[in-house]
Amino acid sequence: MTPEEEAERIEIGRLLFAGPIEFERGVAGMEHLPEANVPEIAFAGRSNVGKSSLINKLTGRNKLARASTEPGRTRELNFFRMGDKLRLVDLPGYGYAKAPKNEIGRWTTLTRDYLRGRVSLKRVILLIDGRHGLKPDDKDVMDALDKAAVTYQLVLTKADKVKPTEIAATAAATRAAIAIRPAAHPEIIATSSETGLGIERLRAEIAALA
Repeated sequence: MTPEEEAERIEIGRLLFAGPIEFERGVAGMEHLPEANVPEIAFAGRSNVGKSSLINKLTGRNKLARASTEPGRTRELNFFRMGDKLRLVDLPGYGYAKAPKNEIGRWTTLTRDYLRGRVSLKRVILLIDGRHGLKPDDKDVMDALDKAAVTYQLVLTKADKVKPTEIAATAAATRAAIAIRPAAHPEIIATSSETGLGIERLRAEIAALA
């Protein structure tokens, strides 16, 4: 891709995320899903990986997604509508969550059913903590997405918390780990919700799917 083409992609992404964005609904059951009439990009990751913070940074709206330091705070599928172009979907975190086991089981099943059967789902943005790299829970989710043939792209979060050489090494190791996975998008983006690192590139990736 030429520098001019990359600049155009970034500008398209900027314009998309500068447009209208609003919380549409929280869904606790498949029967309450909104009509599948626009492309959807879902955000998944371990509890406390920074999903809500990243969504807020992407959209330039500090309180659009509810961020919390308490793992497992997101317990529904939260849909955000971007006009008639796109939806963003904030999925419940997996791994540790401070909630009863039956409640964790309920939203885990809901998430799995959504990922397997949503025709408008174009890609899952799978967030990986850039300080730690891939964990067993992340690999389990990738296994499930590969099996369901749902395309996913790995995005490293909290890249500002480690040295540039360390985040580059984590990105390289992650890229090698997904090389033979059938549903994995090959490009990995390192991001920071604090500094804005990688945000333009991720906006451009998402806009290309709108």
